[in-house]
Amino acid sequence: MSKKNLMLSTILGIMLIGLVGASYLNFAQKKTQSQPLTKVSENKNTAVDETKNIPFLSTVADNLEIPWALVFLPDKSILFTERAGRVRLIDKNGNLLSNPIAIIPDVKNIGEGGLLGITIHPDFIKNYFVYLYYTYANDNGQTLNRVVRFKFENNSLSNKTIIVDETPGNVFHDGGRIKFGPDGFLYITTGDSQNPSLAQDKNSLAGKILRVTDVGQPAPDNPFNNLVYSYGHRNPQGLAWDSMNRLWATEHGPSGGQFGTGNDELNLIKQGQNYGWPVIQGNQKQDGMETPIINSASDIWAPSGAAFFNGSIFFAGLRGEALYEAEIKGNNAVLKEHLKGKIGRIREVVVGPDNFLYLTTSNRDGRGIPDEFDDKIIRVNPSRL
Repeated sequence: MSKKNLMLSTILGIMLIGLVGASYLNFAQKKTQSQPLTKVSENKNTAVDETKNIPFLSTVADNLEIPWALVFLPDKSILFTERAGRVRLIDKNGNLLSNPIAIIPDVKNIGEGGLLGITIHPDFIKNYFVYLYYTYANDNGQTLNRVVRFKFENNSLSNKTIIVDETPGNVFHDGGRIKFGPDGFLYITTGDSQNPSLAQDKNSLAGKILRVTDVGQPAPDNPFNNLVYSYGHRNPQGLAWDSMNRLWATEHGPSGGQFGTGNDELNLIKQGQNYGWPVIQGNQKQDGMETPIINSASDIWAPSGAAFFNGSIFFAGLRGEALYEAEIKGNNAVLKEHLKGKIGRIREVVVGPDNFLYLTTSNRDGRGIPDEFDDKIIRVNPSRL
C-alpha cells in the first residue's frame, strides 16, 4: 500500500472510531437519564427509593413537632396541629409558614394529650369556622379535654368559643379526632381517660363517640338525649365515612397489663350501640355489645387517623409503623399493610383534593426513633401502593 493510501486509511479509521464513540456516549447518556430515581431524599416532591418497593412519596413539610391532625381548606391550603399547642398553615402553593397562625396557651401537652384534632365547618367558605380538640387543666389542676371553635381570618385564629367542655382526660387515652359527618353534625372521639368503667357509663363523656351540632348541642336524634352517639370505647382516634355514609372508627386496644396485648379495632359504628370496652375485646361476643369488624389479635397496630378512599378505609398505625388498608366487603373488611417500617409512626391519614393520601408522622412523641428531618407531612400516591 502506498504511503498516501496508508495515511488516508488511518484518517478514515480515526473518524470511524470517533463516530462510534460519540454514538455510544449519546446512547449511554440517554439510558442514564431514563433510569428511575433511587436516591432516598428528604426534598419536597421527590420520588424515593423505588428499588426498595417504597411507593411514590413526597415530603410536604418536615422538621415538625408531632403533627397530630390536618385539614384542607377550600383553596387547597392545609391547616394542621402540632401537639405542643401550635396551629400551622401550609399555603396553597405548598409553602409552610415559618410562624404558627395560633398558639393555644391553655393546651396541656402531657403524655398522649395536647392539641389534637382539627376540622372546619361544612360552610367554611361563609363563616370561616375552625374547630380544635385539646387537653387542658381546670382551676383545680384536673386534666380535661374540650372542643373549641375559632374564626380563621388573615392567617390567624380569633373569636374563641367553647363548644364541648370538661370531657374527662388523663395522661393517656384522650381520643381527640373531630370531623363533620355527611349529616352535618360534628363527631368527636373521646378516650376512657384511663378509667375503663366510664366507657360503659352513658352519662359520662369518656370512652365515647359524641355527635353534636355546630354549636355543641346534642344532635336531635341522639339515642340517650345527651351528646353520646356510641359508647364502650377505649381510645378511638380515627373516623371515616364510606361510600354509603356508614361511619367507621379505629380504636386502640390494650397493649399490656391486666387486659393482655393487642386487640386494636376497626369498628362499624351504629347509633346507640355498645362497643364492649372493658367487658369484651378482640373476637369476644356478648349480647348487647358489638364485636369489631377486624381486630389486630396479638399484633399491635395502635391505629389512629382514618380516611375512606376507593373502596377502602386507610388508617394510620403508630406502634405498627404502617399505613393499613381495610378493603370493605359489605359488612366485612380485608386488611392489607403498606409502608411497613418505612417512615416510622403514622398518626393521620387524609385524602387531599388531588386524590393523594396525606400522612403525618409522630416519631418525636417519645415512642419513636426520629431522624434529623422528623416529624413530617408526607404525600402518597395511592395508585402505587
